[in-house]
Amino acid sequence: MSRTGETETRRLSEQQRGWLPRMVRIPGNHLSNPSLLARHVRLSLYSTMCVAFAVSVSAQSDPRETFDRAVSDFRNGQLEDSAAGFDRVAALLPNSAPQLWQRGIALYYVGRYQDCRQQFESHRIVNPNDVENAAWHFICVARGESPQAAQAALLPVGRDRRPPMQEIYKMFQGALDADTVLAAAGNRASAQFYAHLYVGLYNEALGRHAKAYEHIAAAAEQRYEAVAGYMHMVARVHLNHLAKQP
Repeated sequence: MSRTGETETRRLSEQQRGWLPRMVRIPGNHLSNPSLLARHVRLSLYSTMCVAFAVSVSAQSDPRETFDRAVSDFRNGQLEDSAAGFDRVAALLPNSAPQLWQRGIALYYVGRYQDCRQQFESHRIVNPNDVENAAWHFICVARGESPQAAQAALLPVGRDRRPPMQEIYKMFQGALDADTVLAAAGNRASAQFYAHLYVGLYNEALGRHAKAYEHIAAAAEQRYEAVAGYMHMVARVHLNHLAKQP
């Protein structure tokens, strides 16, 4: 090699060592010794793998990251992964587990109806006025046992002021029909969404699949996304769930 070539090689090595410390620091004497260089690269790759593994473990033990991943999995229809993720959050934060109504919904879609039931029973402790909680508890019990058992076990609720939640609750009690619930929603978009969603879920619990599909499809319409947030995502996931059933 010419002298010029050696100079350029040295300059390149110095430039590389200028940015490599953030990734892999290679001592100068290793650059001219193939054996030492190969050994150093192997050790550096091993260190990088260890760091990557540590980051992965850290993510799995971080409740916020685990929760976000479970939500993302749910959105993408990866329901088993979502339920497992919410299970991990509940294990990491046992005192906050009753707050995880999202976990109860995911459990419904993977057929863990007893766990689903228990999640909504625990959620009532921290959110006793929520009609939606009672409705999801109903459909979990209906699928796990029977609609009659679900009605007998219907959770009591306080004053849920969101329209048409009181009418929805009476429908699950068997005291009002679906048309009355839909009429109570009026022309308010959010109320219309919840009326369609829970009329659909109620019909599914009773085995009326055509009616269930009709109202879940209405709830899943794009125009409700802005007013329904997470529950609009649930409606879309549920619509896909119904479409896959024979």
